Amino acid sequence: MKMKEGIRERLRKGEVVFGVFCKTTDPNYIEILGHSGFDFCILDREHGTVSLERLPDLIRAAECSGMVPVVRTPDSRAESVSQPLDCGAGGVQVPQVGSAEEAREIIRAAKFAPLGERGVCRFVRGAQFSAMDRADYFRKANEALLILQLERKDIREYEAIAELEAVDVLFIGPYDLSQAVGYPGQIEHPEVLAVMQRIVDAARAKKKAVGVFADTPEQVARWIAAGVQYIAYSVDVGIFTAACRRTLAAIRPQS
Repeated sequence: MKMKEGIRERLRKGEVVFGVFCKTTDPNYIEILGHSGFDFCILDREHGTVSLERLPDLIRAAECSGMVPVVRTPDSRAESVSQPLDCGAGGVQVPQVGSAEEAREIIRAAKFAPLGERGVCRFVRGAQFSAMDRADYFRKANEALLILQLERKDIREYEAIAELEAVDVLFIGPYDLSQAVGYPGQIEHPEVLAVMQRIVDAARAKKKAVGVFADTPEQVARWIAAGVQYIAYSVDVGIFTAACRRTLAAIRPQS
């Protein structure tokens, strides 16, 4: 609990936090990221192969290495949102949110009353399998981070969602957004960057933290300068691929 509360407080103070999207199903690699100093990991159930059964082990690995385990859900259905929280996730990141009304439905699925209508069961890992005091559980469960990914280009919806207090971070997925703008995969296209900047400005005007995916140091520097605080840097398998290539280039004899 202290880890996720720390991230929320750091965001409120204007600090920048760093994480990695994770497709691995091996807890050892999650631990490595935490011991390397990342603030959070995003266990990917949208584009990854992490099963619900495997998820608690990955969450434990993040916790034991001092990193906040955020789960990207496969979709915005109520059970997709609540099940990772039952498993003890420090937060959920919900993709493809299209409107403020959909965001309100997600809040209802992620929060217990009076903030929402999340299904109640204390016999889950998030409640220490009923060992946690029930009042403490309901209160602390409502402190889980809620990150919403908006990958459309309607700035008005971003502004409306930024007004929802239960949402901690508005996350920009540049690849999906590039497709919505009409330039699929061209995340450096001037029109894509312009839309991203308008989203950042709209969210910050409402004093809402903004997140973004970046896969180069130059992109990270640009978005930090623009006021983005929640940086998801690359993907574990991509980082491993790049490290393998650099290593091989360094040790292979040159012809």
